[in-house]
Parts: sequence; structure tokens; C-alpha cells
Amino acid sequence: MGKWIILYPEPFGTKRSMIAAATGTIPLQRQVRRMTGTTIEERMGQLRRRISGCDQLMVSFSGGVDSGLLAALGKEILGDNLQAVFIDSPLVPRSAVSEAREMAGLLGIPLGIITVPFPGEIVSRNLPDRCYHCKKSFSELLRAWADEQGISCIADGVTESDRSEYRPGTRAATEEGIIHPFLEARITKPEIRQLARERGLPFWDKPSSACLASRIPYGEALTRENLHMVEEAEAGLAEAGFAGSRVRNHGGIARIEVPEADIPRLVAARETIVALVKEAGFSYVTLDLMGYRSGSMDEGSGSMDEVRGNVAVHGGEGS
Repeated sequence: MGKWIILYPEPFGTKRSMIAAATGTIPLQRQVRRMTGTTIEERMGQLRRRISGCDQLMVSFSGGVDSGLLAALGKEILGDNLQAVFIDSPLVPRSAVSEAREMAGLLGIPLGIITVPFPGEIVSRNLPDRCYHCKKSFSELLRAWADEQGISCIADGVTESDRSEYRPGTRAATEEGIIHPFLEARITKPEIRQLARERGLPFWDKPSSACLASRIPYGEALTRENLHMVEEAEAGLAEAGFAGSRVRNHGGIARIEVPEADIPRLVAARETIVALVKEAGFSYVTLDLMGYRSGSMDEGSGSMDEVRGNVAVHGGEGS
């Protein structure tokens, strides 16, 4: 028997949640099957069986290495019974759209694109549960698209490594019946990169990305202007040799995050960096000496502590 990863139930430790975890009565949308393989070969075998259990598969496609590898594996296993769908939102950089098209063409898979407008108030007011509501609406669109085509399986590229981060969007996707094959098979981000490299996929080392909203502090409303500033500044940094960097927008003050190893190089190019970031509309340019880390906007937020208490990810033994 495998174990269950329980995604976002009521706070763990309550009598009701512990009984539900023990008896398997937690609603399906709150569960993700946890496979029992230990070696990467065993877990890959389980992953393949999971995918082959779908007559047809739709991959929620971002153009990143995770969903890219998932789509490649899906094509290997299911052939033409696989398609990818990309959601084109004002919250993603324009470059992500072209990169998704390019990757789908490279993999030889059909790519559908759903274009959505600027988010409504429930997302744009940018509270700590923003990601849940945004992902919920996107997941509903994917489910509607799949239902129209008679596709029962929708999968995304969430990984085992994502369990250590605040990911309310995973809860929303799970509620819509979207499966997470890498998470179920306990396959980590480094393993995904290695698997992609072994298959000769040129995007194996592509830097991780996230929606532009993750650069804006909680409580500060999302606008076309503050998102565009981030997009332009990060594009300029990428052209200057700092791909994968982050520009956090604190009310017109740019807080740049790059990997610690790149900090000396960025400081040496500070005149160029300051000029291009100011050209994007920022008044001041700062460098975060702690370096790049995913989810830095969640640090030191009292509201986040409260949210985490209600929507934490609870795993099996040792979690």
C-alpha cells in the first residue's frame, strides 16, 4: 500500500483530520497518491504506469522543464493521445508564450492556448490566497477544455521538491481533479533536470520561472503597470547575462535577486544594471544580499503565518 500526501486538509492534528487520514475518508480532491518506490528506476516505472493508465492525457503546459519533461514522457507512452494546453495570462511574461510554442514544436506535440483577461478583484487585490483563486479559475478552464474533447486525465508538472514551498495553487488544481505524476512518484526537481538531460532535451537546464504576480508584495494590488515593470526589468537582466533572476517590485523600488555566486558579477556591472532597471520604470535599484530564493515574498509575513496554519501541506512519515 502506498501512503497518502494530504494536500490542504483542515489543520493536521485535529481529531477529525487524523481519523480521516487513517481511514482514507478525506475527499479525493484533497489526496495525492504517494508511491512506494525508492530508486529512481522504480519511481520512473511507477510514473510510466500512472501515465499509461490514461487513455488520453492533457498536460497543463508552462514551457518549463517540469511540464516539458512530462509532455515528452506522455508522448513516449501515449503517442498521439496527448496534447498540451498553455494558459496565456497577463500574469505571465510575453516571452513565456513564445517559449511554450517553441518547446511544443520541439517535442512534436499539439499545443492549445487559452487566452484569459487581466484577473478580477479576487486575484488582483493580491492577498496571500491569490495563487489559490488564480489556479482555481485556470484549472476550471482546463477541465472544461478537456471535457469538451472527452479527455479525463489532466496532469501538471508539480514535483516532490514543491512540497517544501507554499503552493496553494496545487490545492486548487487537485480540487479540479488534476493529477501530479511527479509528486505522486516522489520525483524531485534535480531528478527531473537529470532525466531531461539524459533524453537530450535542450531545455533541461532552463531556469525556473513563476508568474509575475509573485514579484509583488502581498496586499499591494496587481496592476498592468507594476507587472510590466517587472517583466521589462527581468528581460533586461536576462539580456545582460542574468537569466532566471528576480526583480521584486516594492512600490517602485526594485529588489534584485540573483544566485549568490552571481552577486559579485552583478555588482561589477552595476552601472548597466541600474540603467536598465530604471528604464523599466523603477525609481530605486537595490540588490538582495541573501541572493535568489524561491518564495522570498513569503518571508516575515504575519498574514502568511496564519495562512500556512490553515493550508499547510501534510505528508506521510517524517513530514
